[in-house]
Amino acid sequence: MMMAGCVCVIDDDEEVRGSVGSLLRSSGYDIRLYDRPKAFLDAGSPDGPSCLVLDIRLSGENGLDFQERLSSNGLTLPVILITGHGDIPMTVRGMRAGAIDFLPKPFDDAQLLLAVERALGVDRTRRAEDAGLASLKAGFERLTPREKDVFGLVVTGLMNKQVAARLELSEITVKIHRGNVMRKMGAQSLPDLVRMAEQLGVRDASIHRYNI
Repeated sequence: MMMAGCVCVIDDDEEVRGSVGSLLRSSGYDIRLYDRPKAFLDAGSPDGPSCLVLDIRLSGENGLDFQERLSSNGLTLPVILITGHGDIPMTVRGMRAGAIDFLPKPFDDAQLLLAVERALGVDRTRRAEDAGLASLKAGFERLTPREKDVFGLVVTGLMNKQVAARLELSEITVKIHRGNVMRKMGAQSLPDLVRMAEQLGVRDASIHRYNI
């Protein structure tokens, strides 16, 4: 059965690169092999769930430096670090930069496969969260300016009549706007709407929630 996910491998040792690639390919992963970071960057990031197996000691560039550069540039690809000459400071530095795992060479097949699936799981979760947030943002952009005002007040816990008073509207008009907000945002209840507001960072900051 094919595994969902792409694994990029950067290692300047052709033998190691080939061995890792063969193992992962035989396990059903889509594999991309590179001998240097520039080749990886030139190829571009995979579209679907993916991770990077990165050797720390590379010809011409330190893998940890490259990992930190990726992180500072906003590339969120989960990284598995591998090295034949690791130490505690290296491990700490890599983990602080967001590495999923640190495998000293020689590592066994099971260790690598477990680390890869863990890294791909992290990326699947991130992509799902990003997609969910993008959907919320799209819903929010469909709201009219007045509906956005109502949204920002409703999620603080104000009742319709209190929202109406603040916006100088009739209560029935607020109810209509509130219904439109619920429909456009796909919210089934007020708690749903509150959670959405938290994710979007949307609410009237002048009001303490539920301090009615």
